[in-house]
Parts: sequence; C-alpha cells; structure tokens
Amino acid sequence: MATFLIERYFPGAADLTPEQLRDLAATSNDVVEGLGVAYTWQRSYVAGDKIYCLHETDNIATVREHARRCGFPADLVVPVAAEIGPDTASA
Repeated sequence: MATFLIERYFPGAADLTPEQLRDLAATSNDVVEGLGVAYTWQRSYVAGDKIYCLHETDNIATVREHARRCGFPADLVVPVAAEIGPDTASA
C-alpha cells in the first residue's frame, strides 16, 4: 500500500473541540470500515484552518472516495515519496 498526504482546508480547524474532533474521527473510522478495501488512517494534524492526514491505501481514487463519503474536503492528495527526520542525516 502507498502512503498519501491529504491537505484539507477546514476553516476554524484549530478551534474544534475535543468532542468535534472525536466525531470527525468516528466518521472517518466508520467510512474506512465500509470501503471494502485495504485502507489505514495513520494520523492527522490540525493546524490553523487545515487538517493534514496520512492515509495508506492502494490509490488516490480510494482516498478521494473516503473523503467524499465522509463529507470532508480533500484539497490536495499526494503520494508520499520519502520520509526524513533528524536520523536521516546520520544514515
């Protein structure tokens, strides 16, 4: 499976309450279960007016279908080419 980075424009995202974030997560989990294909939501980051997500699946079309069923925007969906961090410098 490939990993995809999803950028969602979500006005007021940083002001969402824990309950609202829980509801978004529950919606996503329900849709993942109903997709009928291999799909893993790794994690999401809420920052300003955006939510950035990392999902694993076989293709971009499935990521977009997940977003459609959830009612979430998926303004940018790109495959992750590589992951780097501080340890990359000494590898």
